[in-house]
Amino acid sequence: MTRFDAAEEAERRKLYAEAVTAHRKRSSPVTTIDVDPDSDTTETDEEFPPWIQVAGTEVVMDCTDAELERLKDLLGAYPEFRIEELESPEEAEGTNAVISARSDANRIADFVERAFREVYELEPDYRAWVSAV
Repeated sequence: MTRFDAAEEAERRKLYAEAVTAHRKRSSPVTTIDVDPDSDTTETDEEFPPWIQVAGTEVVMDCTDAELERLKDLLGAYPEFRIEELESPEEAEGTNAVISARSDANRIADFVERAFREVYELEPDYRAWVSAV
């Protein structure tokens, strides 16, 4: 990988696929994709912009109740992906979702892009950073 951020859909998908591939080649514990807070113009009550992690064959993300419902809808387009674990600690507002994603890097990249756009409802020009590989 030579770049770590992108702000256009095709470039973000490529970035995500490269990050997942590098993560798998390095056998690292996790790759983290963060949304640049300065690029996210989405109106929400959330204090922090969303993030998604890929850990081997799992995708991990935090969701509000509404986001979790949108995530479940999105998973209908990805029959090879399924929710493995939902955890809602009492002290947290929301749910941590662990999704099994036994698929290639491009399919995971497609899912990550759609999750940011459809689950978190980000604008088309959001900028994402790969902050860990």
